Amino acid sequence: MYIDHSVSKQNGKIYTRVLLRTSYREEGKVKHKTIANLSKCPKEEIEAIDLALKHKKDITELCSVKDIKTKVGLSVGVICLLNSLANKLHITKVLGNTRMGKLALWQVMARIIDQGSRLSAVRLAGQHAICDLIGLDTFNEDSLYENLDWLSDNQTNIEDNLFKARLSNEIPTLYLYDVTSSYFEGKANELSDFGYNRDGKKGKRQIVIGLLTDEDGVPVSVEVFKGNTTDQKTFLNQIKKLSLRFGVKDVTMVGDRGMIKSGQIKDLNEVQFHYITSITKPQIQSLIKGGLIRLSLFDENLCEVEIDGVRYILRRNPLRVNELEANREEKIEKIKKIVEKENNYLNSHKRAKIEIRFNKIQNWLKKLKVSDFCNIEAEERNFIVRVDEDEKKKAGELDGCYCIKTDLPKDKASKEKVHRRYKDLANVEQAFRTMKTELLETRPVYVRKQKRTRGHVFVVMLAYIIIKELKRLWAEIDVKTEEGLNELTVITADEIKIGKISYQQIPEPRELGIKLLKAALVTLPKVLPYRNVNVATRKKLIKGRKSR
Repeated sequence: MYIDHSVSKQNGKIYTRVLLRTSYREEGKVKHKTIANLSKCPKEEIEAIDLALKHKKDITELCSVKDIKTKVGLSVGVICLLNSLANKLHITKVLGNTRMGKLALWQVMARIIDQGSRLSAVRLAGQHAICDLIGLDTFNEDSLYENLDWLSDNQTNIEDNLFKARLSNEIPTLYLYDVTSSYFEGKANELSDFGYNRDGKKGKRQIVIGLLTDEDGVPVSVEVFKGNTTDQKTFLNQIKKLSLRFGVKDVTMVGDRGMIKSGQIKDLNEVQFHYITSITKPQIQSLIKGGLIRLSLFDENLCEVEIDGVRYILRRNPLRVNELEANREEKIEKIKKIVEKENNYLNSHKRAKIEIRFNKIQNWLKKLKVSDFCNIEAEERNFIVRVDEDEKKKAGELDGCYCIKTDLPKDKASKEKVHRRYKDLANVEQAFRTMKTELLETRPVYVRKQKRTRGHVFVVMLAYIIIKELKRLWAEIDVKTEEGLNELTVITADEIKIGKISYQQIPEPRELGIKLLKAALVTLPKVLPYRNVNVATRKKLIKGRKSR
């Protein structure tokens, strides 16, 4: 590898070209390959790279130069990986090469490396050579808050451009959609409100997040709604996105039974979209009572029934049957232990009222949802559990049964394909797990304003696109994604200063690091320029400590 300088004169003007090149032999002939164009780099950076390359085989010669200093530099491994993936996935391109675009790219990287606040993202930038890698100038937490506003204002354009860049060759016709919620400990966020909390955090304010993905579970768009928004009210926005913004035709939307109901089906029909969803247990029972389907049709093998132009795909999952049967028996055993405990209490407390203990057991029957086939009888001061086997069998008639509903014609999708596509909703669930509770951790949100809340969630979505690709690339390596990222974080450059010239030399990674980078098709540069950018937070921790 060497620096190739070239000076040419055209139309009275002098042009200087500086290339980073390598030479190799092919069929006995020496050939040259350009790795990078350094023409726009500062002179001192080019000189630093040239000096490092000239002494790459014998570092002792370099050390003999007067006034040379070396010290531990910044982490480079993980940001080189993430930057390369962002380029390949078109994220860098759609964010743009402006300062705001670069700040947004860092926010995406920071979310993957360490799931903290904007304040912590600034401190994190002081540990990684991000400014040297992508050409960022100094910034603080206020810069990142403003960047969230910018992301919110430009989210539509960014999503549209990303959709075109990634899916321009073959636009998919099937899309998955689901919603989740993210709760707050406080009440200051402008979008937070009380609503149906999927995290089981009763009494907590929340926001609602709707995620639209392609059939592989790769996000297409994310949207943040006020915390009291119902699932169905978020659905119309997704139809408009696909039909108006993305301009796709012949679309099939896949959503669960709580998402696509009669109102949503009507909205889909208006734009000639199709749907795949499922129906509830009471709806299945209604079809059976009406004689439209038979219970015997539910089997391990798929069965299809068409009613008024709507197809119903029926199946009974034998594994789920066993799970529900075992669960029902566990509940009965639980009731028996409660009854035994109450009997012991009554026998040891002669003045205890039997009515109070009876009501307590009845509440447990309702809580465990076994009152249809499990009864409690009192004989003197003892309770006896009676299980009605016929009612118990009736309660388990629909165990493991589910029914998928679609208006897709048979010539467009077989019952097997419809079934697979509905099961693809698990891809959205996996995305939510990664974005909410696993690697990316959407909460705590750490912002209050609407724009910044939407910008924060958008950052998480972009980060998930990278993480999903990274998991695919590392699927054959026996390492968790977090462990792989941590391994690359320890790849730290050596900062070398020769006189007034400074550059960062990147060492060879450890064996696992080499394996991870190779799987991701990423090659670390030998050197990085040292731009001496000072990134620091406006808010100082030491002041906060003194005020306590």
